Amino acid sequence: MPDYVIETSGLRKVYGAKVAVADLTLQVPRGEVFAFLGPNGAGKSTAVKMLLGLVKPTSGTAQVLGAAPADPRAMARIGFLPEHFRFHEWLQAAEFLDLHARLSGMSADARRRRIPDVLALVGLSEHARRPLADFSKGMLQRIGLAQALIHDPELVFLDEPTSALDPFGRMLVRGIIRDLRARGTTVFLNSHLLGEVEMTCDRAAFIRAGRVLRTLNLHESAAGRVRVALRVAGASNGLIESLSVFCADGQAPHETSPGIIELEVASEDVLPQIAERIIASGARLYALTPQRVSLEQLFLDIVGRDDSGQ
Repeated sequence: MPDYVIETSGLRKVYGAKVAVADLTLQVPRGEVFAFLGPNGAGKSTAVKMLLGLVKPTSGTAQVLGAAPADPRAMARIGFLPEHFRFHEWLQAAEFLDLHARLSGMSADARRRRIPDVLALVGLSEHARRPLADFSKGMLQRIGLAQALIHDPELVFLDEPTSALDPFGRMLVRGIIRDLRARGTTVFLNSHLLGEVEMTCDRAAFIRAGRVLRTLNLHESAAGRVRVALRVAGASNGLIESLSVFCADGQAPHETSPGIIELEVASEDVLPQIAERIIASGARLYALTPQRVSLEQLFLDIVGRDDSGQ
């Protein structure tokens, strides 16, 4: 049986007449980098707060690291970087990490060894004695990541961890997330930067209106679905309909303009068969152009294109 660090079933949160999370059901295996994707107002932040025990659900069940949310035994093994953080600006970086390490129950010896390592990890070794009040927003985000990792947690929640970072900072965080995965740490990542998700995550749950619409293995999706543009002369309606057998998820091919047919297939392996069918029908094939489906396109296809307005 898979070892799940997060399991929810029918998790729901209602504030008065507003349904923040309608029906959250998901499973996150140990050691994965798991993305939580959805438009603004989809219920992602409320869902994370319920998993962390910061908000009590209206109904449904959840287990985190084998315990109920807010169970101190589980919470001690979790790291969390919120999107909107407020840190103690009067503390120096090393003092701030020492505070959080003490809150995590680390001994004085463990703190002395760990703090320099974590500062180096996030590229802030030279700023150990600098007050947080003097930090830029990007530096604050990196020290926030350091406090989430100070106690070497089994599960880390990262809410928009690269939103304030420059390209160097984003590359650094990607490397940290990959190292966490290699050590068996589970990372639960909420981000609107789909390019970052595509480069770092193993799976993603797509959420809208407080419901998980679909969960995908991103490695399989990246290696699989392909959008194909065909430039054909003499194609009959019967030929276009017959190409449906090659389409992914029951989609139909469509003629976007005269002589241009587009379809989405589950694998590049069917491309030679598509070419053979076109030629066998008597039509002339001038171009067959495959293009992998990006995570952004998957997001729009699954979640929809309507603006949440939030």
